[in-house]
Amino acid sequence: MIRNVGKMTIETPSDREISMTRVFNAPRQMVFEAFTKPELVSRWLTGPEGWTMPICEIDLHVGGKYRYGWRHADGKTMGSHGIYKEILPPERVVATESFDDPWYPGESVGTTTFVEEGGRTKVTLTVQYESKETRDGVLKSGMERGVSYSFDQLEKILEDQSQAKAS
Repeated sequence: MIRNVGKMTIETPSDREISMTRVFNAPRQMVFEAFTKPELVSRWLTGPEGWTMPICEIDLHVGGKYRYGWRHADGKTMGSHGIYKEILPPERVVATESFDDPWYPGESVGTTTFVEEGGRTKVTLTVQYESKETRDGVLKSGMERGVSYSFDQLEKILEDQSQAKAS
């Protein structure tokens, strides 16, 4: 399965994986930092409109932990956390993910790669779930809307940073 959601492509490379790819008009180091610095992550990884990320803690080393906490305008909250398994700046980050109030069973493992091509960076996030049923449930949840919205926000932040560096 291959689907285009805005500027993002979603694929299912195996029975247990979802892979999301998007190209950003920014150098790899800048994009890597946007994925690993709390002050940047909290500005773009908000999911669908109406959500903010008041909690963004990142201890970026192998064995280090992260914690994200989101709040919706209606007062609803959501949290996730995980452990960094592999970090190869600015090429790759592998981390586990679990939700405080799980909406799918078990823990997932996300691998994010950053490949620079002519000053642009292709980001691929591949998430492996514990089962095909879990993966299929996540695909049916509409999560791609939140990821696509977040990536749109990231694109704006990267544009602002690029313009600031050019000035």
